[in-house]
Amino acid sequence: MQFWIVQGLNSLALGGLLFLLASGFSLIFGLMRLANLTHGAFFMLGAYLGANILRSIEGTNLWEAALIAGIAVAVAGGVLERLVLRRLAGNPLGQVLVTLGLSFIIADACLMIWGGDPIPVPTPSSLSRPLLVAGFAFPTYRLVVVLAAVATAAALYLMLDKTRLGAMIRAGVDDMQMARGVGIPVSALFTAVFCLGAGLAGAGGVLGGPILSAYPGLDADMLPLALIVVILGGAGSLIGAFVGSFIIGFIYTFGTALFPDLAYIILFLPMIVVIAYRPQGLFGRLPA
Repeated sequence: MQFWIVQGLNSLALGGLLFLLASGFSLIFGLMRLANLTHGAFFMLGAYLGANILRSIEGTNLWEAALIAGIAVAVAGGVLERLVLRRLAGNPLGQVLVTLGLSFIIADACLMIWGGDPIPVPTPSSLSRPLLVAGFAFPTYRLVVVLAAVATAAALYLMLDKTRLGAMIRAGVDDMQMARGVGIPVSALFTAVFCLGAGLAGAGGVLGGPILSAYPGLDADMLPLALIVVILGGAGSLIGAFVGSFIIGFIYTFGTALFPDLAYIILFLPMIVVIAYRPQGLFGRLPA
Protein backbone atom coordinates (compact mmCIF):
# COMPACT_ATOMS: atom_id res chain seq x y z
CA MET A 1 0.00 0.00 0.00
CA GLN A 2 2.86 2.37 0.83
CA PHE A 3 4.22 1.89 -2.72
CA TRP A 4 0.93 2.93 -4.33
CA ILE A 5 0.53 5.92 -2.05
CA VAL A 6 4.07 7.16 -2.62
CA GLN A 7 3.85 6.64 -6.38
CA GLY A 8 0.48 8.36 -6.40
CA LEU A 9 1.97 11.38 -4.64
CA ASN A 10 4.94 11.30 -7.02
CA SER A 11 2.46 11.33 -9.89
CA LEU A 12 0.58 14.29 -8.43
CA ALA A 13 3.82 16.20 -7.82
CA LEU A 14 5.04 15.55 -11.38
CA GLY A 15 1.61 16.55 -12.70
CA GLY A 16 1.83 19.81 -10.77
CA LEU A 17 5.25 20.59 -12.21
CA LEU A 18 4.06 19.69 -15.69
CA PHE A 19 1.13 22.07 -15.31
CA LEU A 20 3.45 24.95 -14.38
CA LEU A 21 5.43 24.14 -17.51
CA ALA A 22 2.61 23.24 -19.90
CA SER A 23 0.07 25.93 -19.00
CA GLY A 24 2.24 28.71 -20.40
CA PHE A 25 3.29 26.53 -23.31
CA SER A 26 -0.37 25.88 -24.15
CA LEU A 27 -1.34 29.55 -23.97
CA ILE A 28 1.63 30.56 -26.15
CA PHE A 29 0.77 27.89 -28.70
CA GLY A 30 -2.93 28.74 -28.61
CA LEU A 31 -2.44 32.50 -29.05
CA MET A 32 0.70 32.72 -31.19
CA ARG A 33 0.44 29.36 -33.01
CA LEU A 34 4.07 28.92 -31.98
CA ALA A 35 5.55 25.66 -30.69
CA ASN A 36 8.08 27.34 -28.39
CA LEU A 37 10.81 24.73 -28.09
CA THR A 38 12.79 26.90 -25.66
CA HIS A 39 10.16 26.21 -23.00
CA GLY A 40 12.00 23.21 -21.56
CA ALA A 41 15.21 25.29 -21.50
CA PHE A 42 13.34 28.01 -19.56
CA PHE A 43 12.36 25.37 -17.00
CA MET A 44 15.99 24.21 -16.68
CA LEU A 45 17.29 27.78 -16.55
CA GLY A 46 14.87 28.54 -13.74
CA ALA A 47 16.11 25.51 -11.80
CA TYR A 48 19.75 26.60 -12.15
CA LEU A 49 18.97 30.22 -11.27
CA GLY A 50 17.00 29.12 -8.22
CA ALA A 51 19.82 26.86 -7.02
CA ASN A 52 22.33 29.66 -7.54
CA ILE A 53 20.16 32.23 -5.75
CA LEU A 54 19.71 29.95 -2.75
CA ARG A 55 23.46 29.32 -2.53
CA SER A 56 24.64 32.91 -3.07
CA ILE A 57 22.01 35.09 -1.34
CA GLU A 58 21.91 34.28 2.35
CA GLY A 59 18.48 34.17 3.95
CA THR A 60 16.60 33.62 0.67
CA ASN A 61 13.96 30.90 0.84
CA LEU A 62 12.72 28.68 -1.97
CA TRP A 63 9.60 30.76 -2.66
CA GLU A 64 11.58 33.98 -2.99
CA ALA A 65 14.06 32.20 -5.27
CA ALA A 66 11.16 30.94 -7.42
CA LEU A 67 9.77 34.47 -7.68
CA ILE A 68 13.13 36.00 -8.60
CA ALA A 69 13.99 33.27 -11.10
CA GLY A 70 10.49 33.40 -12.60
CA ILE A 71 10.77 37.16 -13.16
CA ALA A 72 14.26 36.80 -14.65
CA VAL A 73 13.14 34.08 -17.06
CA ALA A 74 10.01 36.09 -17.94
CA VAL A 75 12.19 39.06 -18.89
CA ALA A 76 14.40 36.79 -20.99
CA GLY A 77 11.29 35.41 -22.69
CA GLY A 78 10.01 38.92 -23.42
CA VAL A 79 13.34 39.89 -24.99
CA LEU A 80 13.31 36.73 -27.11
CA GLU A 81 9.78 37.37 -28.32
CA ARG A 82 10.34 41.05 -29.08
CA LEU A 83 13.77 40.92 -30.70
CA VAL A 84 13.73 37.54 -32.43
CA LEU A 85 10.35 35.87 -32.81
CA ARG A 86 8.57 39.11 -33.73
CA ARG A 87 10.79 39.37 -36.81
CA LEU A 88 9.77 35.85 -37.85
CA ALA A 89 6.02 36.45 -37.73
CA GLY A 90 4.29 34.40 -40.40
CA ASN A 91 7.23 32.02 -40.67
CA PRO A 92 6.33 29.11 -38.37
CA LEU A 93 9.17 26.89 -39.58
CA GLY A 94 11.66 29.65 -38.90
CA GLN A 95 10.22 30.22 -35.43
CA VAL A 96 10.44 26.53 -34.56
CA LEU A 97 14.03 26.29 -35.81
CA VAL A 98 15.06 29.45 -33.94
CA THR A 99 13.48 28.34 -30.66
CA LEU A 100 15.09 24.91 -31.06
CA GLY A 101 18.47 26.51 -31.65
CA LEU A 102 18.04 28.84 -28.68
CA SER A 103 17.18 25.88 -26.45
CA PHE A 104 20.54 24.33 -27.37
CA ILE A 105 22.29 27.64 -26.69
CA ILE A 106 20.65 27.96 -23.25
CA ALA A 107 21.49 24.34 -22.43
CA ASP A 108 25.16 24.81 -23.41
CA ALA A 109 25.33 28.11 -21.50
CA CYS A 110 24.02 26.39 -18.36
CA LEU A 111 26.57 23.61 -18.83
CA MET A 112 29.39 26.14 -19.23
CA ILE A 113 28.36 28.24 -16.23
CA TRP A 114 27.28 25.57 -13.73
CA GLY A 115 29.15 22.49 -14.95
CA GLY A 116 27.92 18.99 -15.71
CA ASP A 117 27.20 17.75 -12.19
CA PRO A 118 23.64 17.85 -10.85
CA ILE A 119 23.04 20.69 -8.42
CA PRO A 120 20.59 19.75 -5.66
CA VAL A 121 18.05 22.33 -4.56
CA PRO A 122 17.40 21.99 -0.82
CA THR A 123 13.89 21.33 0.39
CA PRO A 124 12.64 24.04 2.77
CA SER A 125 13.38 22.89 6.32
CA SER A 126 9.77 23.42 7.34
CA LEU A 127 8.64 20.99 4.65
CA SER A 128 11.39 18.38 4.85
CA ARG A 129 9.71 16.15 7.43
CA PRO A 130 7.13 13.68 6.10
CA LEU A 131 3.48 14.06 7.00
CA LEU A 132 2.19 11.00 8.84
CA VAL A 133 -1.46 10.09 8.24
CA ALA A 134 -2.97 6.77 9.39
CA GLY A 135 0.49 5.25 9.66
CA PHE A 136 1.57 6.28 6.14
CA ALA A 137 4.32 8.78 5.43
CA PHE A 138 3.50 11.49 2.89
CA PRO A 139 6.32 13.62 1.44
CA THR A 140 5.18 17.03 2.63
CA TYR A 141 6.96 19.05 -0.03
CA ARG A 142 5.35 17.08 -2.85
CA LEU A 143 1.93 17.83 -1.41
CA VAL A 144 2.84 21.52 -1.30
CA VAL A 145 3.90 21.40 -4.97
CA VAL A 146 0.48 19.97 -5.84
CA LEU A 147 -1.23 22.74 -3.84
CA ALA A 148 0.95 25.35 -5.57
CA ALA A 149 -0.10 23.99 -8.97
CA VAL A 150 -3.79 24.06 -7.98
CA ALA A 151 -3.41 27.63 -6.69
CA THR A 152 -1.69 28.65 -9.94
CA ALA A 153 -4.46 27.02 -11.96
CA ALA A 154 -7.09 28.91 -9.93
CA ALA A 155 -5.22 32.21 -10.40
CA LEU A 156 -4.89 31.66 -14.15
CA TYR A 157 -8.56 30.71 -14.38
CA LEU A 158 -9.62 33.89 -12.59
CA MET A 159 -7.31 35.96 -14.78
CA LEU A 160 -8.56 34.40 -18.02
CA ASP A 161 -12.26 34.34 -17.12
CA LYS A 162 -12.75 37.34 -14.84
CA THR A 163 -10.50 40.10 -16.16
CA ARG A 164 -10.37 42.24 -19.25
CA LEU A 165 -6.88 40.98 -20.04
CA GLY A 166 -8.15 37.41 -19.89
CA ALA A 167 -11.05 38.24 -22.20
CA MET A 168 -8.63 39.70 -24.74
CA ILE A 169 -6.37 36.64 -24.50
CA ARG A 170 -9.34 34.30 -25.01
CA ALA A 171 -10.48 36.36 -27.97
CA GLY A 172 -7.01 36.15 -29.49
CA VAL A 173 -6.94 32.37 -28.98
CA ASP A 174 -10.42 31.89 -30.47
CA ASP A 175 -10.08 34.21 -33.48
CA MET A 176 -6.91 36.24 -33.86
CA GLN A 177 -8.00 38.14 -36.96
CA MET A 178 -11.32 39.16 -35.44
CA ALA A 179 -9.52 40.25 -32.25
CA ARG A 180 -7.27 42.50 -34.30
CA GLY A 181 -10.30 43.84 -36.13
CA VAL A 182 -12.03 45.01 -32.94
CA GLY A 183 -8.93 46.80 -31.69
CA ILE A 184 -7.40 44.28 -29.30
CA PRO A 185 -3.62 44.87 -29.12
CA VAL A 186 -2.69 41.34 -30.10
CA SER A 187 0.98 42.30 -30.48
CA ALA A 188 1.20 43.38 -26.83
CA LEU A 189 -0.73 40.27 -25.82
CA PHE A 190 1.87 38.12 -27.57
CA THR A 191 4.60 39.60 -25.40
CA ALA A 192 2.54 39.44 -22.19
CA VAL A 193 1.55 35.79 -22.72
CA PHE A 194 5.08 34.83 -23.73
CA CYS A 195 6.48 36.46 -20.58
CA LEU A 196 3.81 34.77 -18.45
CA GLY A 197 4.53 31.36 -19.95
CA ALA A 198 8.29 31.76 -19.59
CA GLY A 199 7.93 33.01 -16.02
CA LEU A 200 5.75 30.05 -15.03
CA ALA A 201 8.29 27.67 -16.56
CA GLY A 202 11.17 29.35 -14.71
CA ALA A 203 9.34 29.34 -11.37
CA GLY A 204 8.31 25.73 -11.98
CA GLY A 205 11.95 24.80 -12.48
CA VAL A 206 12.80 26.20 -9.05
CA LEU A 207 9.87 24.47 -7.35
CA GLY A 208 10.83 21.24 -9.09
CA GLY A 209 14.44 21.56 -7.93
CA PRO A 210 14.02 19.72 -4.59
CA ILE A 211 12.41 16.83 -6.52
CA LEU A 212 14.40 16.76 -9.76
CA SER A 213 17.55 18.83 -9.02
CA ALA A 214 19.15 21.05 -11.67
CA TYR A 215 21.13 19.00 -14.17
CA PRO A 216 22.16 19.07 -17.84
CA GLY A 217 19.41 17.48 -19.93
CA LEU A 218 16.56 18.55 -17.67
CA ASP A 219 15.15 20.55 -20.57
CA ALA A 220 15.18 17.50 -22.88
CA ASP A 221 13.45 15.42 -20.21
CA MET A 222 10.65 17.92 -19.52
CA LEU A 223 9.90 19.40 -22.96
CA PRO A 224 8.51 16.17 -24.53
CA LEU A 225 6.21 15.74 -21.54
CA ALA A 226 4.93 19.31 -21.97
CA LEU A 227 4.35 18.70 -25.69
CA ILE A 228 2.34 15.57 -24.89
CA VAL A 229 0.28 17.48 -22.32
CA VAL A 230 -0.59 20.20 -24.85
CA ILE A 231 -1.51 17.64 -27.53
CA LEU A 232 -3.58 15.63 -25.07
CA GLY A 233 -5.37 18.54 -23.40
CA GLY A 234 -5.73 20.85 -26.40
CA ALA A 235 -3.75 23.94 -27.38
CA GLY A 236 -4.91 27.12 -25.64
CA SER A 237 -7.06 25.26 -23.11
CA LEU A 238 -6.21 25.88 -19.45
CA ILE A 239 -8.38 23.04 -18.20
CA GLY A 240 -6.84 20.83 -20.88
CA ALA A 241 -3.36 21.67 -19.63
CA PHE A 242 -4.44 20.99 -16.03
CA VAL A 243 -6.13 17.65 -16.69
CA GLY A 244 -3.54 16.56 -19.23
CA SER A 245 -0.66 17.33 -16.84
CA PHE A 246 -1.98 15.04 -14.15
CA ILE A 247 -2.91 12.31 -16.63
CA ILE A 248 0.62 12.32 -18.01
CA GLY A 249 2.05 12.56 -14.50
CA PHE A 250 0.27 9.35 -13.51
CA ILE A 251 1.04 7.54 -16.77
CA TYR A 252 4.73 8.44 -16.70
CA THR A 253 5.29 7.72 -13.00
CA PHE A 254 3.44 4.41 -12.82
CA GLY A 255 4.66 3.36 -16.28
CA THR A 256 8.27 3.91 -15.25
CA ALA A 257 7.79 2.13 -11.90
CA LEU A 258 5.79 -0.87 -13.13
CA PHE A 259 6.89 -1.30 -16.74
CA PRO A 260 10.27 0.44 -17.15
CA ASP A 261 10.96 -1.23 -20.51
CA LEU A 262 7.61 -0.05 -21.88
CA ALA A 263 7.48 3.37 -20.19
CA TYR A 264 7.73 5.42 -23.39
CA ILE A 265 5.30 3.18 -25.25
CA ILE A 266 2.76 3.67 -22.47
CA LEU A 267 3.48 7.42 -22.44
CA PHE A 268 3.26 8.15 -26.16
CA LEU A 269 0.41 5.76 -26.99
CA PRO A 270 -2.34 8.06 -25.59
CA MET A 271 -0.88 10.94 -27.61
CA ILE A 272 -1.04 8.87 -30.82
CA VAL A 273 -4.65 7.89 -30.13
CA VAL A 274 -5.63 11.52 -29.44
CA ILE A 275 -3.92 12.78 -32.60
CA ALA A 276 -5.65 10.09 -34.68
CA TYR A 277 -9.19 10.42 -33.29
CA ARG A 278 -9.38 13.86 -31.66
CA PRO A 279 -6.64 16.07 -33.12
CA GLN A 280 -7.89 19.17 -31.27
CA GLY A 281 -7.22 17.47 -27.91
CA LEU A 282 -9.58 16.49 -25.13
CA PHE A 283 -10.63 20.07 -24.36
CA GLY A 284 -9.50 21.94 -27.45
CA ARG A 285 -11.48 23.05 -30.45
CA LEU A 286 -10.73 22.71 -34.12
CA PRO A 287 -9.89 26.04 -35.78
CA ALA A 288 -12.73 27.58 -37.72
